[in-house]
Amino acid sequence: KTAAMALSDNSIPLDAPELKAIPLLAIIMGTEGDGLADTVIASTDYTVRIPMHHNVDSLNVAAASAVAFWELRKK
Repeated sequence: KTAAMALSDNSIPLDAPELKAIPLLAIIMGTEGDGLADTVIASTDYTVRIPMHHNVDSLNVAAASAVAFWELRKK
């Protein structure tokens, strides 16, 4: 399964239980600024966002990957 890290109307939060149930998940991240192309997002199984407060809409790729990998680690 694949997950695009992107802000969109149909994205699910990174802590969604269904993501942790997937044995192998490839996380696709875009460039800072432009993010992922719409065609890439459309081709993935999930679109995932990192829930953030105070109108923050993005993190740099290094920070976002660290958060994603930490949240999705197997428990």
